[in-house]
Amino acid sequence: MKIGPLLIKLRMICGDRFAMGPGKAQLLEALDREGSISGAARSLDMSYRRAWLLVDETNRCFTEPLVETLAGGGRERGARLTPAGHKAIAAFRALEEASAVLAESEASRTLAAMIRAEPLAAEERAKDE
Repeated sequence: MKIGPLLIKLRMICGDRFAMGPGKAQLLEALDREGSISGAARSLDMSYRRAWLLVDETNRCFTEPLVETLAGGGRERGARLTPAGHKAIAAFRALEEASAVLAESEASRTLAAMIRAEPLAAEERAKDE
């Protein structure tokens, strides 16, 4: 989430992997909306393989799976979020909202006032020193 010059990108870590971040939250929301990994991948302009790998990695990082796949030839096919999946997305989005408060802090305003709109060219910076 970019607020002025402040960029806040939350990521929850599991070992050397990201258990949850903005991209995975977006994928899980798309999966919830589309009802399948392939539909979610299409809606995000992502390959099915990439989406499947991200869902698998996410499921392996959480104590309970966030996504369950539904196999079979009947009406129940595709994938859906588990109750833990809904809870995880809600918690992640709440963290994002809470982090937006940082942009209103005195420290953020102080730093923002000190930052140029664009960096100086390398030659200009050398002249200043």
